[in-house]
Amino acid sequence: MDQAAAALRRLLTLLADNAPSEQVAQVAVTARTSGASEADLEEIERASELALRVHRKVAEHERRQTELAALFDSASDLAGVRDLNAVLRSIVHRARMLLAADIAYLSLNDEIREETYMRVTDGSISAQFQQVRLGMGEGLGGLVAQTARPYATADYAADSRFAHTTPIDAAVDEEGLVAILGVPLSLNDEVIGVLFAAFRTAHDFSRDEVALLASLADHAAIAIDTARLIEETRKAVDELNEANETIRKHNEAMQHSEHAHDRLTDLVLREEDISEVAAAVATMFAGGLAIHDADGNELARVGTSPLPQPHEAVAASRKAGRAVAHETNWVYAVLAGPELLGSLVLTGCPALSDVDRRVFERAGVVTALLLLLQRSTAEAENKVGGELVADLLTAPQRDPAGLVARARRLGVELTSPHSVLVAHAEGVPRERLATAVAWSARAAGGVAGALEDQVALLPNTEPGKAAKSFAHGLTDSLGARVTVGAAGPASGPQALAQTYTEARRCMRALLALGRDGDGAAMGDLGFIGMVLGERADARGYVRSVLGPVLDYDALRGTELIETLEAYFASHMNLNRTKELLQIHVNTVSQRLERIGTLLGDGWQAPDISLEIQLALRLNKIIDDAPADRG
Repeated sequence: MDQAAAALRRLLTLLADNAPSEQVAQVAVTARTSGASEADLEEIERASELALRVHRKVAEHERRQTELAALFDSASDLAGVRDLNAVLRSIVHRARMLLAADIAYLSLNDEIREETYMRVTDGSISAQFQQVRLGMGEGLGGLVAQTARPYATADYAADSRFAHTTPIDAAVDEEGLVAILGVPLSLNDEVIGVLFAAFRTAHDFSRDEVALLASLADHAAIAIDTARLIEETRKAVDELNEANETIRKHNEAMQHSEHAHDRLTDLVLREEDISEVAAAVATMFAGGLAIHDADGNELARVGTSPLPQPHEAVAASRKAGRAVAHETNWVYAVLAGPELLGSLVLTGCPALSDVDRRVFERAGVVTALLLLLQRSTAEAENKVGGELVADLLTAPQRDPAGLVARARRLGVELTSPHSVLVAHAEGVPRERLATAVAWSARAAGGVAGALEDQVALLPNTEPGKAAKSFAHGLTDSLGARVTVGAAGPASGPQALAQTYTEARRCMRALLALGRDGDGAAMGDLGFIGMVLGERADARGYVRSVLGPVLDYDALRGTELIETLEAYFASHMNLNRTKELLQIHVNTVSQRLERIGTLLGDGWQAPDISLEIQLALRLNKIIDDAPADRG
């Protein structure tokens, strides 16, 4: 009994020290060889069997603790999952460690290509194996992915249950695998992949190993699903942030557009001039703006140097009905229906957003409205002013008081001194000239109106300077030479009408003197002005000098006056005269002899010839003019 008791104590000590099972089994062997009695030996062997059972239970309990700890660790990883790859690598590594496998790996299904492909490996040494793809139903993994059931084999190469293919068998052979266990990764009854554990030697997989790998597969599936949900959530958040940013930008654009709309609408309601539009638009875009009329003349410019109108870009904008880019600028055609009123050129803004482009186009619409308003106002004022000027200068005696009252309603006080200017532009339609003159007259505090082929205006400024200023300004704006004659100042309808006659005479004198495109009053013409002045008898002077020649031409239809003009224009040279008149030199000589007979000897003397030349100029000025208008 003492030997049995000692053996029992030895067994308990080994169990307490968690000694290997081989040492526990060795206690019975030692007792048998030491010559223990049959009774003690029976007791010792029974105790050894119980000790081995306890040892197995303890080992199994420890293994389950290790497995549970691994599962808890996987669950912990999933709770804080951020990187799907890291979580999957951790699960595959734990599968390899818990099953003491040579290699563990995980594949995922490709539904589009109907394949399962390698996603994560642990312990693999073959590049070919790490990149292998299996068709559904091919190999052990393909069968698991297709059937959603776990499969195990102790010897894959010899197992006929699986559809062997050359690529798969070659990859398995290169990796040196023999025994393989595969379990499905399932989400809501859908197989998304397979988790594997494999050995490079023959191995029979137990139910516990299958269950453990299946639990890890469930964790892997959860990790994949969680990562997918996180990715979808992140994507949704990104889309929401993008939508919020779009809404924010849209709101900013709307506010910008509303502000611009309000500012432009205010300009229209207050009937501001074009320069105010240019200033407002330039401020909105922090750039420069030039506004041209339909003919390319500059109407306003802010924040930029002078720009020629880009005609090709204007034509493109007119055709498209939109603002168009031109070099580094933007151009918009200002339209009223099909009619081109002008254009806008925006500088300093090479790139415009859709909202800014619409604001720029809206500025063009506002410009069109203001131009139309100005045109309507100008046409109305031109009509009223034109009627007043026509009545004032042609029939002042009809209703002098009424004329004064009508002028006062237009802001013109006829009882105050006013100059009278007469403008003429060869080749320019009277309506266009009248509009330009009326605009200039309003700016000078006067009124204008069309009379025959000229336009008269009444500014309250000194006549000579006003005539020159108007002539130069109108010439620039119309692109054609505008000649302006002036007289005055005078007050009251009757006096202004008389002054108008002298202004017309002055304008004709400028044209006769070759000074078209210039402006002057009679006092600015020197000797000619003295002759043609208000109290001068120009016709009487011409008759006193050239009367016999004029009468001879009138009676016989000859061209002696024309010959005289050509003779003096050719510096009294017979050959040049005959070339100018395109007649024979003898004919010139004969005509000059006749002129000498009519004017008397000495007509070519310097003093007399000067008077003849002056009379010729005056005759040209007053030619075809009725006697009552000088």
